Amino acid sequence: MKELLRTTDPTIIAFATALLEGEGITAFELDVHMSILDGGLGILPRRLMVADRDLFLARAILRDNGVEYAQ
Repeated sequence: MKELLRTTDPTIIAFATALLEGEGITAFELDVHMSILDGGLGILPRRLMVADRDLFLARAILRDNGVEYAQ
């Protein structure tokens, strides 16, 4: 799996996941429960991962919809 996106904004994660699922790409969110460690402040970023084979297409989908992704 490759990191596609890293952000502290849960709405961007939800939007990106919906875009990818609409194109048949499975995305997996990591670090969801890390907010327990920061007291719910949302200072620890979440990561959105995709399979290696889907990375190129996933980046193109996010780019076409104005979502910045990890390089």
